[in-house]
Amino acid sequence: MAKIIASKNGTKKDAIIQKAATLFREKGFVASSMRELADKIGVEASSLYNHIGSKSELLQSICYKIANDFTIHLNEVETQKGRTAEKLEQIIRFHIHMMLHHYDELFVANHEWKQLQEPYLSNFLNQRKSYESKLVAIVKTGIECKEIKKINPHVVVLTLLSAVRGLEFWQRHKKNMDTKDIESDMVQHLLNGIIK
Repeated sequence: MAKIIASKNGTKKDAIIQKAATLFREKGFVASSMRELADKIGVEASSLYNHIGSKSELLQSICYKIANDFTIHLNEVETQKGRTAEKLEQIIRFHIHMMLHHYDELFVANHEWKQLQEPYLSNFLNQRKSYESKLVAIVKTGIECKEIKKINPHVVVLTLLSAVRGLEFWQRHKKNMDTKDIESDMVQHLLNGIIK
């Protein structure tokens, strides 16, 4: 059998995690096996354990990488000066970028997180709650500054996040649409509904 090939800017473990994300998206975490993952990569199952401890560790890596990417980006946006609209646009564009370019990992983080074991499950949920709270705070600031219409900030955040998650439909069916057009249209549509 072949050796595990590292991705261009990553490690062999990164390559395994990427393949695991694809497998977990296609079959679900519970129904996937390390043997199937090894077959997908083209190696013996035993060689996976030189790089990864367990299937659960793979799920943790996928979920936490996605959560950390979103948290780091949001923290960067939070510290910037500028109007709320500009911050929300950056956040929406980042969500769209992640959905279009890291679909497998994001799908797994959105749908298979329930399979995380403790304490990872609680930590992951706390990170998600913190992220949503920070988004709500950004929207509240925009309302207070009269940059955003007086709408319930939780509804705004729910609408934005739900709309971007709707790109899963596009990913599943690969409608004939340019990704740049999707991003621009979504940003315009979502922001023009709330910006004064």
